[in-house]
Amino acid sequence: MEGGVHKPDISAFRECLSLSWKNPYVLRLAFSAGIGGLLFGYDTGVISGALLYIRDDFKAVDTKVWLQSAIVSTALAGAVIGAAVGGWINDRFGRKRSIMIADTLFFIGSAIMAAATSPAILIVGRVFVGLGVGMASMASPLYISEASPAKVRGALVSLNSFLITGGQFLSYLINLAFTKAPGTWRWMLGVAALPAILQLLLMFWLPESPRWLFRKGREEEGKAILRKIYPAEEVDAEIQALQESVAMELKEAESSEKISMITLLKTTSVRRGLYAGMGLQIFQQFVGINTVMYFSPTIVQLAGFASNQTAMLLSLITAGLNAFGSLISIYFIDKTGRKKLALISLFGVVLSLVLLTVTFRQTETHSPMISEIETYRFNNTCPAFTPSRGGWDCTTCLKASPKCGFCASDSNKLLPGACLISNDMTKNQCQKGHRSWYTQGCPSKLGWLALIGLALYILFFSPGMGTVPWVINSEIYPLRYRGVCGGMASTSVWISNLIVSQSFLSLTQAIGVAWTFMLFGIVAVIAIFFVLVFVPETKGVPIEEVEKMLEQRTLQFKFWNKRIASQKG
Repeated sequence: MEGGVHKPDISAFRECLSLSWKNPYVLRLAFSAGIGGLLFGYDTGVISGALLYIRDDFKAVDTKVWLQSAIVSTALAGAVIGAAVGGWINDRFGRKRSIMIADTLFFIGSAIMAAATSPAILIVGRVFVGLGVGMASMASPLYISEASPAKVRGALVSLNSFLITGGQFLSYLINLAFTKAPGTWRWMLGVAALPAILQLLLMFWLPESPRWLFRKGREEEGKAILRKIYPAEEVDAEIQALQESVAMELKEAESSEKISMITLLKTTSVRRGLYAGMGLQIFQQFVGINTVMYFSPTIVQLAGFASNQTAMLLSLITAGLNAFGSLISIYFIDKTGRKKLALISLFGVVLSLVLLTVTFRQTETHSPMISEIETYRFNNTCPAFTPSRGGWDCTTCLKASPKCGFCASDSNKLLPGACLISNDMTKNQCQKGHRSWYTQGCPSKLGWLALIGLALYILFFSPGMGTVPWVINSEIYPLRYRGVCGGMASTSVWISNLIVSQSFLSLTQAIGVAWTFMLFGIVAVIAIFFVLVFVPETKGVPIEEVEKMLEQRTLQFKFWNKRIASQKG
C-alpha cells in the first residue's frame, strides 16, 4: 500500500493465492466490499431479461421504445446522482458507511420494483436502485484499494470487476430460473435485494479503511487494521509511510483553500489523474459495453433468434464469457500492466465491432421477403403494410411501425413470410402453425456469426477495458482528493452510461443496428490513441509514488518514442 516500489518476481495472481492461505483477512475485506460490484453487475444484467417480460405485462412498454429506454436509463440517472453525492459521503463519513448506505438504497429500490403495479412505480424503484449502485460503484473499489498491499492491489480491485461480471452472470441464471414462474420479472428484480442484505450484514462487522482513519486522526484504529493486513516485518514501514503521506496531505490542506474545481485543475497530479481516470471511464461506456449487457437478449433477437428463452440462454453464455474475462484480468492486471492490457483489449474490441457491423448489415439487407399471399392468409395484416410499393422484406415490415411483426414461413424461416399486426392474438395464431414470430429482428442465416462477434467483443473487452478503468481510478488520485475525484470519475461513468443506453434502441431504429455498432467501433479507435497519450502505467507503484510520477509526467503525444525511466508510463 505504501513504501517502496514493488517489483515482485511472481505474478500478483499467485501472490493472491498465497495471501488467501497466509492472511485470509485481506481477501475477506476485498470480497465483502466487492459485493457492491455484484450489485452493480446484477442490476445491469437482470433488467435486460426482465424487460422482455415487462413488455408482455405492460403493453405501453411494448409499443413505446422510449419507455423501454426509460426503465433502463432512470436507474442510470439515479446512479449519476449517487456517484456525485457518494464522493462527498466517502470523504465525510468514510468508505464503510458509504457502502452500507448504498446497500440500504438498493434494498428499498428492489422492493419497490418487485411490487410495481405500473411502469411509473417501476421507474421509481429503478431510481432508488440507481442511487445505491452509483454510490457502491465508487466506494467498493476505493475501500478495496485502501485495504490492499500494493503488490496485489490491482488483483484485489480486479476482484470487484470479477464480481460485477459475476453479478451479470447470476442475473441471467435468475432470469432463466423464473421464465416459467408466475410474476416472472417481479422475482427477477426482487431477488436483487438479497446481495444487498448480505453485504450490509458483512460490512457491519468489518473495519473502516485504514487510510481514511489516519486522515481523520484515528491512528490507533488504523494501525490495528494495518497489523491485520501486513506481515509483522512490513507493517512498521507501512505505518510510517502512511503517517508521512497523511501529514503531508493535511499540511497542504491547511495551507490551501477549500477543495474546488479550480483547486483540482491547478494541482498538476490531480489534473493529469482526472484526464486519465475520467477519460478511461467515459471510453469504457462509449465503446458500447453496457448496451451489450443491458440489451443482450434484445440484440440476440435482432440477430434473428425469436424466442425469449433462446435469447436469454444465449445471453447467459455472453455473461459467462464476461465473468471468464474478469478472471483473466485478475491474473494479468499486475503482470502485464494496466496500460498494455487496455490497449490489447481495445484492439480486440475494434475487430469485434467490425465483424458485428458487417454481419448485421448483411442481416438487414438480406432479410426474408414479405409475401402478399402469406400475409393475407391471416386476418391481422399490419396497417402499415402497403404491397403496392413493392420490395417489402422483413426489415421493412418491422421498421414500418412498432405495431408490425413478422411471421416466418412454416417450411423455412428464410422464405417469404407475413407482415402482421403485433399483438398476443396474432402471435399465438402464427405460432400455432409452427412458425416463428419476430418483432425485434429478422430470421438470418448469419445469426450465428453475430453471436461469435458478441462473444469476441466480450472476451476482448472484459479483461482490459472492463477492469483497467476501475483499477486506475482506485489508485491514481492523492489521498486528500481521492473521494472527490473518485466521485467525479464515477459520475462520468454513469452519465456516459445513461447517454449510450438511452440512445441505443433509438439509434438502432434510426440508422440500423449495423451502423450503431460501427459508431462504437470508431469510438474504440479514438480510445486507443487516448490510452497511448494520456494514461500512465501504475503497475506495482505505491499510491504516493503515482502522485510523484504524474507531477513529472508529460502528455505522451509522441507515444511511438520510448520514454526515459523517470517518465515511464
